[in-house]
Amino acid sequence: MSLKSFFAKRFAARVAAKVYRAAERAEHDQLQILAKLIEVGQRTQFGRDHYFERIKNREDFIKQVPVNDYEGLRPYIDRVVKGEPDVLWTGKPLYLSKTSGTTSGAKYIPLSKESLPEHIRAARNALLLYIHNSGNADFVDGKMIFLQGSPILSRKAGILTGRLSGIVAHHVPGYLQANRKPSYEVNCIEDWEEKVDAIVKETLPEKMSLISGIPAWVQMYFERLIELSGKASISEVFPKFSLLVYGGVNFQPYAQRFHQLIGKKVDTVELFPASEGFFAYQDRQDDDGLLLNTNAGMYYEFVPMEEIGKAHPKTLELHEVAVGVSYALVITTNAGLWRYDIGDLVRFTSLKPYKIRVAGRTKHFTSAFGEHVIAEEVEKAMSQAQEKTGAVVTEFTLAPKVAPEKGLPYHEWFIEFKKEPTDWKSFIKNLDDALRAQNSYYDDLIKGNILEELHVVKIKRGGFLSFMKSRGKLGGQNKIPRLSNGRELAEELQNWSEESVSLSTFS
Repeated sequence: MSLKSFFAKRFAARVAAKVYRAAERAEHDQLQILAKLIEVGQRTQFGRDHYFERIKNREDFIKQVPVNDYEGLRPYIDRVVKGEPDVLWTGKPLYLSKTSGTTSGAKYIPLSKESLPEHIRAARNALLLYIHNSGNADFVDGKMIFLQGSPILSRKAGILTGRLSGIVAHHVPGYLQANRKPSYEVNCIEDWEEKVDAIVKETLPEKMSLISGIPAWVQMYFERLIELSGKASISEVFPKFSLLVYGGVNFQPYAQRFHQLIGKKVDTVELFPASEGFFAYQDRQDDDGLLLNTNAGMYYEFVPMEEIGKAHPKTLELHEVAVGVSYALVITTNAGLWRYDIGDLVRFTSLKPYKIRVAGRTKHFTSAFGEHVIAEEVEKAMSQAQEKTGAVVTEFTLAPKVAPEKGLPYHEWFIEFKKEPTDWKSFIKNLDDALRAQNSYYDDLIKGNILEELHVVKIKRGGFLSFMKSRGKLGGQNKIPRLSNGRELAEELQNWSEESVSLSTFS
């Protein structure tokens, strides 16, 4: 054991004890955080407009402040972006995190001097709890790569502005900087394909031990590494590679391809970060639940599925949630996001401590026929179909086909394969059966001859990357929606389609 890994384990033990003590008092901390947020909020324009001085408890808070999405807070955020102080939070934000929105265009999420350190602390704690609970600290002796957006920042009304990952790059702790890749110069490359090639060349000679990023872009990096190195697997390129850290999407649909690329089993740690806050992270290898970050300046509320979309939805506190139920996540933060619906569905896997899984996006679903299929269901179905048939999928998305030229309507899956099914009929049947097993409404529609079994549109190799490039969303934090309720994305993907296959093909 090196001196560095020895001290990492001791530090990890202290941090883990602190984190788990906080997890035990989560409900108490949440009420304390809410009280503090309301106290500070009284000194803001938003607080004055919503009579924060009258708020004495949570019930008052709910009455005074509606649940908002970005458009609901936009009149205030626009004032923040113009440089006005004391609008949503006291003073001006340290940064504006720029994200792309499907309905709001570019969105600007404020990061305050209170909120930004919580992002850094949560990312650090995820690695330290991995060290503490797994006993593995060897990766601290190797090089670590974080595939992220450019750290080049612009200014809006004097406020530094950029992608979250680029902002965070300026705050990586000093003890990680010496081992960190890529270099600042390479990280600043804007073109994603050029950047990946530069990262590959820079990291090939290094002893990489930890690799982090959104799975689709890590996969692209791995494939280029193998191509340029001439090696058979990533474990041959980087023998010391032992930990994959990821977030943004469910890893399971990518698992088989990653196993092929890496060539050995490595530990994985899942994160749940967003510009609005760092909400949760995986703390144990024997549990895929993500530990909810309950003592980080954020107050959480949870909207039951049947309340989503209502003008004044009922929200639940932590002590009211149940295991196995999906909720929309609503947050109030120390950056001035008040009862903000972040658009994510979460499902609790544990209440002691509070742990969650991300179940999908509230606006990313397929319910053209009343089935309300969510991302978690299609991801599980795809994972099961791959396991049972040996197919390996690179990327996929789903859209409804409401009015086909002939026959019944159906779900249309756009799939890019690294390894195509040897038995297409079996693959389609397994995929459809797996989704029917999870979603009783979809199953009823198939049984009642309202829908026919799904169709698969095979996408050309590299098609999804070309599609993302055509939209100007290649790399960084961008990702393919798993499913949609309309045909816009599906129609664009037809430009990279090869053929359509259904069970009727084999009749």
